[in-house]
Amino acid sequence: MSSSSSFTAVIESLDQEGRGIARLDGKTVFVEGALPGETVVAQIIKRKPSWDLARVEQVLTANAARVTPRCPHFGVCGGCTLQHATLALQVAAKQRVLEDALQRIGNVRAGQLLPPIHGSAWGYRYRARLSVRHVFKKGGVLVGFHERKSTYVADMRECHVLPPTVSALLMPLRELVEALSIRDRLPQIEVAVGEPLQVASPSGLSCVLVLRILEALNENDEALLRAFADRHGVAIWLQTGGPDTARPFHPQNSALAYSLPEFAVTLPFAPTEFTQVNHDINRVLVRRALALLDPQPNERVADFFCGLGNFTLPIARSGAHVTGIEGSPALLRRAAEGAHRNGLIARCAFVCADLFEATPETLAPLLPLDRILIDPPREGAVALVKALPHASAENAVRRIVYVSCSPGTLARDAAVLVHERGYALRAAGVVNMFPHTAHVESMAVFEPAP
Repeated sequence: MSSSSSFTAVIESLDQEGRGIARLDGKTVFVEGALPGETVVAQIIKRKPSWDLARVEQVLTANAARVTPRCPHFGVCGGCTLQHATLALQVAAKQRVLEDALQRIGNVRAGQLLPPIHGSAWGYRYRARLSVRHVFKKGGVLVGFHERKSTYVADMRECHVLPPTVSALLMPLRELVEALSIRDRLPQIEVAVGEPLQVASPSGLSCVLVLRILEALNENDEALLRAFADRHGVAIWLQTGGPDTARPFHPQNSALAYSLPEFAVTLPFAPTEFTQVNHDINRVLVRRALALLDPQPNERVADFFCGLGNFTLPIARSGAHVTGIEGSPALLRRAAEGAHRNGLIARCAFVCADLFEATPETLAPLLPLDRILIDPPREGAVALVKALPHASAENAVRRIVYVSCSPGTLARDAAVLVHERGYALRAAGVVNMFPHTAHVESMAVFEPAP
Protein backbone atom coordinates (compact mmCIF):
# COMPACT_ATOMS: atom_id res chain seq x y z
CA MET A 1 0.00 0.00 0.00
CA SER A 2 1.28 3.43 -0.88
CA SER A 3 1.56 6.29 1.55
CA SER A 4 -1.51 7.86 -0.07
CA SER A 5 -3.56 4.82 1.04
CA SER A 6 -4.47 4.00 -2.57
CA PHE A 7 -4.33 0.36 -3.56
CA THR A 8 -5.22 -1.95 -6.44
CA ALA A 9 -7.44 -4.95 -5.78
CA VAL A 10 -9.79 -7.46 -7.38
CA ILE A 11 -13.36 -7.31 -6.07
CA GLU A 12 -14.68 -10.67 -4.87
CA SER A 13 -18.38 -9.94 -4.26
CA LEU A 14 -20.84 -7.39 -2.88
CA ASP A 15 -21.78 -6.98 0.76
CA GLN A 16 -25.24 -6.30 2.19
CA GLU A 17 -24.82 -2.57 1.57
CA GLY A 18 -23.89 -2.98 -2.10
CA ARG A 19 -20.18 -2.35 -1.57
CA GLY A 20 -17.46 -4.40 -3.20
CA ILE A 21 -15.47 -6.76 -0.99
CA ALA A 22 -11.70 -7.03 -1.45
CA ARG A 23 -8.83 -8.44 0.61
CA LEU A 24 -5.72 -6.43 1.32
CA ASP A 25 -2.89 -7.93 3.36
CA GLY A 26 -5.39 -10.37 4.86
CA LYS A 27 -7.79 -7.62 5.87
CA THR A 28 -11.30 -7.14 4.48
CA VAL A 29 -11.85 -3.87 2.62
CA PHE A 30 -15.31 -2.66 1.62
CA VAL A 31 -15.06 -0.65 -1.59
CA GLU A 32 -17.82 1.80 -2.48
CA GLY A 33 -18.59 1.94 -6.19
CA ALA A 34 -16.98 -1.40 -7.09
CA LEU A 35 -18.62 -4.46 -8.66
CA PRO A 36 -17.71 -8.17 -8.46
CA GLY A 37 -14.85 -9.30 -10.68
CA GLU A 38 -13.53 -5.79 -11.25
CA THR A 39 -9.94 -4.69 -10.81
CA VAL A 40 -9.98 -1.23 -9.27
CA VAL A 41 -7.78 1.42 -7.79
CA ALA A 42 -9.38 2.56 -4.55
CA GLN A 43 -8.67 5.03 -1.77
CA ILE A 44 -8.95 4.13 1.92
CA ILE A 45 -11.38 6.54 3.60
CA LYS A 46 -11.85 4.85 6.98
CA ARG A 47 -9.83 2.38 9.01
CA LYS A 48 -11.15 -0.03 11.62
CA PRO A 49 -9.32 -2.78 13.52
CA SER A 50 -10.93 -5.61 11.54
CA TRP A 51 -11.85 -3.89 8.26
CA ASP A 52 -11.28 -0.80 6.12
CA LEU A 53 -13.62 1.28 3.99
CA ALA A 54 -12.50 2.54 0.59
CA ARG A 55 -13.91 4.32 -2.44
CA VAL A 56 -13.19 3.58 -6.10
CA GLU A 57 -10.83 6.02 -7.81
CA GLN A 58 -10.42 4.17 -11.10
CA VAL A 59 -11.85 1.02 -12.65
CA LEU A 60 -9.06 -0.83 -14.46
CA THR A 61 -11.11 -3.85 -15.54
CA ALA A 62 -14.87 -3.35 -15.52
CA ASN A 63 -17.63 -5.87 -14.92
CA ALA A 64 -19.69 -6.28 -18.09
CA ALA A 65 -22.75 -5.39 -16.01
CA ARG A 66 -21.39 -1.92 -15.15
CA VAL A 67 -23.57 0.86 -16.59
CA THR A 68 -23.57 4.65 -16.49
CA PRO A 69 -25.79 5.86 -13.64
CA ARG A 70 -28.90 7.58 -14.92
CA CYS A 71 -29.17 10.13 -12.12
CA PRO A 72 -26.72 13.08 -12.10
CA HIS A 73 -26.79 13.05 -8.28
CA PHE A 74 -25.69 9.41 -7.96
CA GLY A 75 -22.66 9.07 -5.71
CA VAL A 76 -23.60 12.11 -3.64
CA CYS A 77 -27.25 11.43 -2.83
CA GLY A 78 -27.72 8.54 -0.42
CA GLY A 79 -31.00 7.40 -1.94
CA CYS A 80 -29.38 4.90 -4.34
CA THR A 81 -26.19 2.85 -4.11
CA LEU A 82 -26.31 0.54 -7.16
CA GLN A 83 -27.22 2.62 -10.20
CA HIS A 84 -23.84 1.68 -11.69
CA ALA A 85 -24.97 -1.97 -12.03
CA THR A 86 -27.57 -3.57 -14.30
CA LEU A 87 -30.79 -4.78 -12.70
CA ALA A 88 -29.75 -8.35 -13.43
CA LEU A 89 -26.56 -7.94 -11.40
CA GLN A 90 -28.46 -6.19 -8.61
CA VAL A 91 -30.94 -9.05 -8.33
CA ALA A 92 -28.21 -11.70 -8.49
CA ALA A 93 -26.27 -9.93 -5.74
CA LYS A 94 -29.35 -9.79 -3.53
CA GLN A 95 -30.03 -13.48 -4.11
CA ARG A 96 -26.49 -14.21 -2.98
CA VAL A 97 -26.90 -12.04 0.12
CA LEU A 98 -30.02 -14.03 1.01
CA GLU A 99 -28.38 -17.42 0.44
CA ASP A 100 -25.25 -16.39 2.37
CA ALA A 101 -27.33 -15.15 5.33
CA LEU A 102 -29.39 -18.35 5.46
CA GLN A 103 -26.24 -20.48 5.42
CA ARG A 104 -23.98 -18.37 7.63
CA ILE A 105 -26.49 -17.18 10.25
CA GLY A 106 -29.14 -19.88 10.14
CA ASN A 107 -27.17 -22.91 8.95
CA VAL A 108 -30.09 -23.68 6.62
CA ARG A 109 -30.43 -24.09 2.90
CA ALA A 110 -33.58 -23.67 0.83
CA GLY A 111 -34.80 -26.76 -0.98
CA GLN A 112 -35.75 -24.54 -3.93
CA LEU A 113 -34.72 -21.06 -5.03
CA LEU A 114 -37.77 -19.09 -6.09
CA PRO A 115 -37.53 -16.96 -9.25
CA PRO A 116 -36.73 -13.39 -8.19
CA ILE A 117 -39.53 -10.84 -8.26
CA HIS A 118 -38.56 -7.65 -10.05
CA GLY A 119 -40.15 -4.91 -12.14
CA SER A 120 -39.64 -1.36 -13.32
CA ALA A 121 -36.39 0.23 -12.22
CA TRP A 122 -37.53 3.86 -12.31
CA GLY A 123 -40.36 5.94 -10.89
CA TYR A 124 -41.28 3.18 -8.47
CA ARG A 125 -40.88 4.93 -5.14
CA TYR A 126 -44.39 5.86 -4.04
CA ARG A 127 -43.25 6.75 -0.53
CA ALA A 128 -40.33 8.94 0.47
CA ARG A 129 -39.20 11.05 3.39
CA LEU A 130 -37.50 14.18 2.10
CA SER A 131 -35.36 16.25 4.41
CA VAL A 132 -35.64 20.03 4.33
CA ARG A 133 -32.92 22.43 5.32
CA HIS A 134 -32.19 26.09 4.75
CA VAL A 135 -28.51 26.25 3.78
CA PHE A 136 -27.23 29.77 3.25
CA LYS A 137 -24.06 28.61 1.48
CA LYS A 138 -26.17 26.68 -1.05
CA GLY A 139 -28.27 29.71 -1.82
CA GLY A 140 -31.44 28.77 0.03
CA VAL A 141 -33.61 25.80 0.90
CA LEU A 142 -32.70 22.22 -0.05
CA VAL A 143 -35.31 19.47 -0.32
CA GLY A 144 -34.19 15.89 -0.86
CA PHE A 145 -32.55 12.78 0.55
CA HIS A 146 -29.49 12.96 2.75
CA GLU A 147 -26.09 12.80 1.15
CA ARG A 148 -24.50 9.37 1.38
CA LYS A 149 -23.38 8.62 4.96
CA SER A 150 -24.08 12.21 5.99
CA THR A 151 -26.65 14.36 7.75
CA TYR A 152 -26.34 16.98 5.00
CA VAL A 153 -29.23 17.26 2.54
CA ALA A 154 -28.26 16.51 -1.04
CA ASP A 155 -28.61 19.34 -3.55
CA MET A 156 -31.19 17.38 -5.59
CA ARG A 157 -32.91 18.85 -8.62
CA GLU A 158 -34.40 15.60 -9.90
CA CYS A 159 -34.89 12.02 -8.72
CA HIS A 160 -35.45 9.13 -11.11
CA VAL A 161 -36.73 6.63 -8.55
CA LEU A 162 -39.58 8.96 -7.57
CA PRO A 163 -42.59 9.16 -9.91
CA PRO A 164 -41.89 11.86 -12.53
CA THR A 165 -44.67 14.08 -11.17
CA VAL A 166 -43.03 13.99 -7.73
CA SER A 167 -39.52 14.52 -9.07
CA ALA A 168 -40.82 17.62 -10.84
CA LEU A 169 -41.89 19.04 -7.47
CA LEU A 170 -38.40 19.16 -5.94
CA MET A 171 -37.48 22.60 -7.20
CA PRO A 172 -40.96 24.14 -6.68
CA LEU A 173 -40.90 22.79 -3.12
CA ARG A 174 -37.64 24.63 -2.50
CA GLU A 175 -39.27 27.87 -3.59
CA LEU A 176 -42.36 27.18 -1.50
CA VAL A 177 -40.47 26.51 1.73
CA GLU A 178 -38.16 29.47 1.09
CA ALA A 179 -41.24 31.73 1.07
CA LEU A 180 -42.71 30.38 4.32
CA SER A 181 -42.26 32.17 7.63
CA ILE A 182 -41.35 28.83 9.24
CA ARG A 183 -38.76 27.75 6.67
CA ASP A 184 -36.30 26.97 9.49
CA ARG A 185 -38.96 25.05 11.43
CA LEU A 186 -39.97 22.59 8.71
CA PRO A 187 -37.49 19.68 8.86
CA GLN A 188 -39.11 17.16 6.53
CA ILE A 189 -41.72 16.52 3.88
CA GLU A 190 -43.13 13.03 3.62
CA VAL A 191 -44.38 12.00 0.19
CA ALA A 192 -47.11 9.41 -0.29
CA VAL A 193 -48.51 8.51 -3.70
CA GLY A 194 -51.51 6.30 -4.25
CA GLU A 195 -54.55 5.80 -6.39
CA PRO A 196 -57.09 8.60 -6.35
CA LEU A 197 -60.09 8.52 -4.07
CA GLN A 198 -60.77 12.25 -4.03
CA VAL A 199 -57.85 14.32 -5.34
CA ALA A 200 -56.07 13.18 -8.51
CA SER A 201 -53.21 14.60 -10.50
CA PRO A 202 -53.11 14.48 -14.33
CA SER A 203 -51.06 11.25 -14.06
CA GLY A 204 -54.01 9.41 -12.57
CA LEU A 205 -52.29 9.18 -9.19
CA SER A 206 -52.92 11.06 -5.97
CA CYS A 207 -49.98 12.67 -4.21
CA VAL A 208 -50.00 13.82 -0.60
CA LEU A 209 -47.22 15.95 0.87
CA VAL A 210 -47.06 15.78 4.66
CA LEU A 211 -45.22 18.81 6.03
CA ARG A 212 -43.68 18.28 9.45
CA ILE A 213 -44.02 21.69 11.09
CA LEU A 214 -42.53 22.76 14.42
CA GLU A 215 -44.35 26.11 14.54
CA ALA A 216 -47.81 27.26 13.54
CA LEU A 217 -48.39 28.70 10.08
CA ASN A 218 -49.45 32.31 9.62
CA GLU A 219 -52.17 33.41 7.19
CA ASN A 220 -49.70 34.08 4.38
CA ASP A 221 -48.15 30.61 4.84
CA GLU A 222 -51.58 29.03 4.58
CA ALA A 223 -52.37 30.96 1.42
CA LEU A 224 -49.07 29.88 -0.15
CA LEU A 225 -49.71 26.21 0.68
CA ARG A 226 -53.23 26.28 -0.77
CA ALA A 227 -52.01 27.93 -3.95
CA PHE A 228 -49.17 25.39 -4.29
CA ALA A 229 -51.55 22.44 -3.82
CA ASP A 230 -53.99 23.79 -6.39
CA ARG A 231 -51.30 24.69 -8.92
CA HIS A 232 -49.55 21.29 -8.77
CA GLY A 233 -52.57 19.04 -8.21
CA VAL A 234 -51.38 17.67 -4.87
CA ALA A 235 -52.83 17.48 -1.38
CA ILE A 236 -51.03 18.96 1.61
CA TRP A 237 -51.25 17.57 5.12
CA LEU A 238 -49.68 19.06 8.25
CA GLN A 239 -47.97 17.05 10.99
CA THR A 240 -47.27 18.82 14.28
CA GLY A 241 -45.98 15.85 16.29
CA GLY A 242 -45.82 12.09 15.79
CA PRO A 243 -47.25 10.36 12.69
CA ASP A 244 -50.71 10.15 14.28
CA THR A 245 -50.93 13.98 14.36
CA ALA A 246 -50.94 14.28 10.54
CA ARG A 247 -54.14 15.92 9.30
CA PRO A 248 -55.39 17.12 5.89
CA PHE A 249 -54.85 20.83 5.32
CA HIS A 250 -55.84 21.37 1.70
CA PRO A 251 -57.95 19.94 0.19
CA GLN A 252 -59.73 18.75 3.31
CA ASN A 253 -61.18 15.67 1.59
CA SER A 254 -57.88 14.27 0.29
CA ALA A 255 -57.52 10.49 0.58
CA LEU A 256 -55.27 7.72 -0.69
CA ALA A 257 -55.66 4.05 -1.55
CA TYR A 258 -53.94 1.26 -3.43
CA SER A 259 -55.52 -1.69 -5.16
CA LEU A 260 -54.81 -5.38 -5.64
CA PRO A 261 -56.90 -5.99 -8.76
CA GLU A 262 -56.20 -9.72 -8.88
CA PHE A 263 -58.02 -10.06 -5.55
CA ALA A 264 -60.60 -7.30 -6.16
CA VAL A 265 -59.30 -5.45 -3.10
CA THR A 266 -58.81 -1.72 -2.53
CA LEU A 267 -57.09 -0.56 0.65
CA PRO A 268 -57.40 3.05 1.84
CA PHE A 269 -54.45 4.38 3.82
CA ALA A 270 -53.26 7.55 5.50
CA PRO A 271 -50.03 9.04 4.12
CA THR A 272 -48.11 8.34 7.34
CA GLU A 273 -49.28 4.73 7.63
CA PHE A 274 -46.98 1.94 6.47
CA THR A 275 -47.49 0.67 2.95
CA GLN A 276 -44.98 -0.90 0.59
CA VAL A 277 -42.92 1.69 -1.27
CA ASN A 278 -43.27 -0.08 -4.63
CA HIS A 279 -46.95 -0.65 -5.39
CA ASP A 280 -46.36 -2.58 -8.63
CA ILE A 281 -43.96 -5.02 -6.96
CA ASN A 282 -46.33 -5.30 -4.00
CA ARG A 283 -49.00 -6.68 -6.32
CA VAL A 284 -46.62 -9.39 -7.51
CA LEU A 285 -45.46 -10.00 -3.94
CA VAL A 286 -49.02 -10.60 -2.74
CA ARG A 287 -49.75 -12.84 -5.72
CA ARG A 288 -46.64 -14.95 -5.01
CA ALA A 289 -47.32 -15.11 -1.26
CA LEU A 290 -50.90 -16.26 -1.78
CA ALA A 291 -49.85 -18.85 -4.36
CA LEU A 292 -47.27 -20.25 -1.94
CA LEU A 293 -49.57 -20.11 1.09
CA ASP A 294 -52.41 -21.66 -0.96
CA PRO A 295 -55.22 -21.00 1.54
CA GLN A 296 -58.32 -23.14 0.96
CA PRO A 297 -61.96 -22.26 1.63
CA ASN A 298 -62.89 -22.50 5.31
CA GLU A 299 -59.31 -23.11 6.46
CA ARG A 300 -58.07 -21.20 9.52
CA VAL A 301 -55.25 -18.82 8.62
CA ALA A 302 -53.37 -16.18 10.62
CA ASP A 303 -51.63 -13.13 9.18
CA PHE A 304 -49.04 -12.02 11.74
CA PHE A 305 -47.90 -8.36 11.63
CA CYS A 306 -50.89 -7.78 9.33
CA GLY A 307 -50.62 -3.98 9.14
CA LEU A 308 -53.55 -2.55 7.23
CA GLY A 309 -54.43 -5.92 5.68
CA ASN A 310 -52.13 -6.17 2.65
CA PHE A 311 -52.21 -9.98 2.87
CA THR A 312 -55.21 -10.42 5.19
CA LEU A 313 -57.84 -9.31 2.69
CA PRO A 314 -56.52 -11.37 -0.25
CA ILE A 315 -56.41 -14.41 2.07
CA ALA A 316 -60.03 -13.76 3.01
CA ARG A 317 -60.92 -13.45 -0.68
CA SER A 318 -59.74 -17.05 -1.11
CA GLY A 319 -62.56 -18.21 1.15
CA ALA A 320 -60.40 -18.94 4.19
CA HIS A 321 -61.15 -17.56 7.64
CA VAL A 322 -58.27 -15.25 8.50
CA THR A 323 -57.19 -13.51 11.68
CA GLY A 324 -54.96 -10.47 11.33
CA ILE A 325 -52.68 -9.85 14.32
CA GLU A 326 -50.93 -6.51 14.72
CA GLY A 327 -49.48 -4.41 17.53
CA SER A 328 -50.80 -1.06 16.27
CA PRO A 329 -54.45 -0.33 17.12
CA ALA A 330 -54.55 2.35 14.42
CA LEU A 331 -53.44 -0.07 11.71
CA LEU A 332 -55.92 -2.67 12.94
CA ARG A 333 -58.72 -0.12 12.66
CA ARG A 334 -57.59 0.62 9.11
CA ALA A 335 -57.49 -3.12 8.32
CA ALA A 336 -61.02 -3.60 9.66
CA GLU A 337 -62.16 -0.60 7.61
CA GLY A 338 -60.65 -2.21 4.53
CA ALA A 339 -62.36 -5.53 5.29
CA HIS A 340 -65.72 -3.77 5.56
CA ARG A 341 -65.11 -1.74 2.41
CA ASN A 342 -64.28 -4.85 0.40
CA GLY A 343 -67.12 -6.99 1.77
CA LEU A 344 -64.76 -9.38 3.55
CA ILE A 345 -65.42 -8.69 7.23
CA ALA A 346 -67.42 -11.93 7.65
CA ARG A 347 -64.23 -13.94 7.00
CA CYS A 348 -61.87 -11.63 8.94
CA ALA A 349 -61.05 -11.15 12.60
CA PHE A 350 -58.48 -8.77 14.01
CA VAL A 351 -56.47 -9.06 17.22
CA CYS A 352 -54.20 -6.44 18.77
CA ALA A 353 -51.13 -8.09 20.29
CA ASP A 354 -47.44 -7.39 20.86
CA LEU A 355 -45.93 -10.15 18.75
CA PHE A 356 -42.43 -9.34 20.00
CA GLU A 357 -43.61 -10.76 23.34
CA ALA A 358 -45.43 -13.78 21.89
CA THR A 359 -45.53 -16.97 23.98
CA PRO A 360 -47.24 -20.35 23.53
CA GLU A 361 -49.85 -19.13 26.01
CA THR A 362 -50.65 -15.94 24.06
CA LEU A 363 -50.90 -17.88 20.79
CA ALA A 364 -53.08 -20.65 22.22
CA PRO A 365 -56.42 -18.85 21.64
CA LEU A 366 -55.64 -18.62 17.90
CA LEU A 367 -54.99 -22.34 17.48
CA PRO A 368 -55.45 -24.55 15.59
CA LEU A 369 -54.22 -22.86 12.43
CA ASP A 370 -53.83 -24.50 9.04
CA ARG A 371 -51.50 -21.93 7.54
CA ILE A 372 -49.84 -18.69 8.63
CA LEU A 373 -48.22 -15.71 6.97
CA ILE A 374 -45.55 -13.73 8.83
CA ASP A 375 -44.54 -10.26 7.58
CA PRO A 376 -42.52 -8.64 10.38
CA PRO A 377 -40.48 -5.43 10.45
CA ARG A 378 -36.68 -5.57 10.31
CA GLU A 379 -36.52 -6.92 13.87
CA GLY A 380 -37.98 -10.19 12.66
CA ALA A 381 -40.29 -12.54 14.57
CA VAL A 382 -38.08 -14.67 16.81
CA ALA A 383 -40.47 -14.70 19.79
CA LEU A 384 -43.35 -15.67 17.52
CA VAL A 385 -41.59 -18.56 15.78
CA LYS A 386 -40.36 -19.89 19.14
CA ALA A 387 -43.96 -19.86 20.39
CA LEU A 388 -45.39 -21.86 17.47
CA PRO A 389 -46.36 -25.50 18.05
CA HIS A 390 -43.66 -28.01 17.10
CA ALA A 391 -44.08 -29.34 13.57
CA SER A 392 -44.75 -32.82 14.98
CA ALA A 393 -47.56 -31.63 17.25
CA GLU A 394 -51.17 -32.48 16.50
CA ASN A 395 -51.99 -28.77 16.13
CA ALA A 396 -48.93 -27.95 13.99
CA VAL A 397 -49.20 -25.34 11.25
CA ARG A 398 -49.02 -27.07 7.88
CA ARG A 399 -47.41 -24.22 5.97
CA ILE A 400 -45.67 -20.96 6.85
CA VAL A 401 -44.93 -18.17 4.39
CA TYR A 402 -42.48 -15.64 5.79
CA VAL A 403 -42.07 -12.27 4.04
CA SER A 404 -38.92 -10.50 5.19
CA CYS A 405 -37.22 -7.13 4.81
CA SER A 406 -34.01 -8.31 6.52
CA PRO A 407 -32.05 -11.39 5.40
CA GLY A 408 -30.28 -11.49 8.76
CA THR A 409 -33.40 -11.76 10.91
CA LEU A 410 -35.06 -14.12 8.42
CA ALA A 411 -32.02 -16.40 8.69
CA ARG A 412 -32.10 -16.23 12.50
CA ASP A 413 -35.82 -17.08 12.58
CA ALA A 414 -35.34 -19.82 9.96
CA ALA A 415 -32.77 -21.42 12.23
CA VAL A 416 -35.38 -21.56 15.02
CA LEU A 417 -38.04 -23.03 12.73
CA VAL A 418 -35.69 -25.64 11.25
CA HIS A 419 -33.46 -26.60 14.17
CA GLU A 420 -35.90 -26.13 17.07
CA ARG A 421 -39.45 -26.35 15.75
CA GLY A 422 -39.10 -29.21 13.27
CA TYR A 423 -39.78 -27.40 10.00
CA ALA A 424 -38.00 -27.62 6.65
CA LEU A 425 -37.16 -24.59 4.52
CA ARG A 426 -38.85 -25.60 1.27
CA ALA A 427 -38.16 -22.49 -0.80
CA ALA A 428 -36.78 -18.95 -0.64
CA GLY A 429 -36.19 -16.08 -3.04
CA VAL A 430 -35.65 -12.35 -3.29
CA VAL A 431 -37.98 -9.48 -4.11
CA ASN A 432 -36.37 -6.41 -5.69
CA MET A 433 -38.68 -3.98 -3.94
CA PHE A 434 -36.05 -1.19 -4.00
CA PRO A 435 -34.11 -1.20 -7.29
CA HIS A 436 -30.71 0.57 -7.21
CA THR A 437 -30.42 0.06 -3.46
CA ALA A 438 -28.86 -2.77 -1.48
CA HIS A 439 -32.11 -3.36 0.42
CA VAL A 440 -33.10 -7.04 0.22
CA GLU A 441 -36.71 -8.16 0.55
CA SER A 442 -37.30 -11.88 0.46
CA MET A 443 -39.83 -14.64 0.90
CA ALA A 444 -39.50 -18.12 2.41
CA VAL A 445 -41.76 -21.15 2.73
CA PHE A 446 -41.62 -23.63 5.62
CA GLU A 447 -43.41 -26.96 6.03
CA PRO A 448 -43.09 -29.72 8.63
CA ALA A 449 -39.97 -31.74 7.97
CA PRO A 450 -40.59 -35.36 6.88
